[in-house]
Formats: sequence, structure tokens, C-alpha cells
Amino acid sequence: MSLEDLLDSETCWETSIGLSYPGEKVIFRGKDLFAELSNNSWMELLLYGVTGRKFNQDQLKLFEAIWVICTSYPDPRIWNNRVSALTGSSRATGALGYAAGIAVSEAKIYGMKPIVKSFDFLIKSKKKVDEGESLVSLVKEELEKYRVVPGYARPIIKNDERIKPLMKVAKQLGLASGEHIKLAFDVENKLKELGYRMNANIASVAAGLVADQGLTPREYYYYLINCFSVGFLMSHLDSSNKKEGLLFPLRCEAISYSGVKKKKW
Repeated sequence: MSLEDLLDSETCWETSIGLSYPGEKVIFRGKDLFAELSNNSWMELLLYGVTGRKFNQDQLKLFEAIWVICTSYPDPRIWNNRVSALTGSSRATGALGYAAGIAVSEAKIYGMKPIVKSFDFLIKSKKKVDEGESLVSLVKEELEKYRVVPGYARPIIKNDERIKPLMKVAKQLGLASGEHIKLAFDVENKLKELGYRMNANIASVAAGLVADQGLTPREYYYYLINCFSVGFLMSHLDSSNKKEGLLFPLRCEAISYSGVKKKKW
């Protein structure tokens, strides 16, 4: 970054994303928000903002179904929901709970990062397979490098209950037979052939369905940022309706301590 860059930006911000004219209008990616986009659904506006492209109603229903089916769990035991529930139990605001839930959703071993990695893996693998590479070799390479294939296997239980209802919706919409979703299940079959007990989880299935709608990994990331939001709000609402501090209290005796000797007061 040069001094010239800083000086050029001191009083001017050049953008193709949008701008508001107080008291007059709002421009959203080159369109008048009030005159041209006011009848859009929220999901439609979000995806137009993220991608700059328009999607048909069946595609929009699929994008919304992924949020509804895959991530809208009102269960405070779930890792990111628990953070939002804790803010409600401690009487912090819903906005803080929401923000905290989104922040912890960017973890390395769960949440946004592996979800986007699954998307990226399918995109790159599809391109390599089209160029003549063996899918088996690609799967082996991923396992040798990372010991896991993103979007496959699930902690605690073997199967993923979300796949069946999501694929049902995709089939009803005529969006269940694209090349990337086919590849997602082909990878699962190759893992089984290689002797690995790794079933597809919802990350690979959602990635395959969305990749077939033309999103890039970066666009997929922005589309997903708010996907857990209903779970955050429901968990915060639930815990804030109960007595303060009651979210999963833990007795000191239940903690296995192996540090320095306890200090006597």
C-alpha cells in the first residue's frame, strides 16, 4: 500500500457493491433497492449481493432449505448454540449471543472452515476428474495428506439424519442430479471401497448441491455466515427464559484435576 493509495481513498470509496443516498435512494449492486429489488425475498437479496447474479425460484428454495434443514437446530448442547445459550443464561443480550455464536462457528475442525473445505474439495476434484485423474487417487491423496476427507465421517454417530430430507427437497425441485452432488456420493463409495468407514455427512451433500448452482468457494462462505442463526436465537431465548446461571452447571467434584496442588486458603 502506497501513500498515493491512502490519499486517493481519504475522501473517496470506489465501489460496485452499493451506496446509499440519504433521503433519496439506495443502490444495491447497480440496482435501485426500492424500485427494483423491494419484492425480493431476503435469501434472494443475499445471494444477489454475494454473487451479483440472479437465481430462479427453485434454486432459492434449495438455498433456503439447506439453512432450514441443516443448521436450524434449537439445541443448546450444540457447540455454537451453547455459546449463544450461555449469553442468555448470563443475561447478556441476544445480539451479543448471536455475534458470539457466529464467531465460534469459524472453528478449524468443525463449522465454517471444514464446510467450505468440503466445497473446495469437490470443486477441485471435479475439475481434476474431468481432466482425466482417478477419483480413487484423489481420495487417497487427501487421506494421506490430511487423514480425512472434508465432508465425510461424523463424530458420535455414523449417519447424518439431514441428508435424506435435504435430498428429498432437491429431488422435488429437480436439482438433485448435478455433477458435483453425484461426485459427493461417488467419493463416499470410493471411501467404502478402500475400507474406510466414512459416510458422507451434510457438509459434502450441501456442498455438492450448491456447487451445482455455480457458486464459488468464497461466495459459498458468505452465503453460509448466517446459516446457524435460528439455532443461536432459539438457544438464547430458551436460556434467557430460565433462571440466571442454570445452563449446564458443573460441580467442582465433577472436574478431573491434574495440575499443581490446590492452595489452602
